Amino acid sequence: MDPAERTVVFVCLHGAAKSVIAAAYLRRLAGEMGLDVGATSAGIDPEPEVPPTVAEALLKDGIDVRRHRPRRVTREELMTAWRVVSFGCHLGHVAPPTLAVVRWDDVPAVSEGFVAARDAILARVRRLLEDAGGPRAAARAPRSPA
Repeated sequence: MDPAERTVVFVCLHGAAKSVIAAAYLRRLAGEMGLDVGATSAGIDPEPEVPPTVAEALLKDGIDVRRHRPRRVTREELMTAWRVVSFGCHLGHVAPPTLAVVRWDDVPAVSEGFVAARDAILARVRRLLEDAGGPRAAARAPRSPA
């Protein structure tokens, strides 16, 4: 696959918290590591906006998602993605059963603690980026979100 076409689609139920956090940090870390990997976030049943607590917490880490609007995941984006990551939601109604989906179902709920959820997501994002650019590229990635 052409590196310019590598996009990770993160999907959570409402497309407003975990998937937004994951996409934001993947874009940041990939850029810092010089990797051409993109990310999008979407939901099965999207909320109208990113919760203010999530937007404020990300802003403290230098990531502004205040204007981001959650949207419904599409079959087309799933089928053309380099990787599809699901946070505890079933994609059967929009994706074929043969689609490879990475499941991050054990990430703590953002509502129960942003830091714990963010740290779990960051660890997994780093592993994805190792797949994209090798262990040496991931080793150069910062270990703290700020």
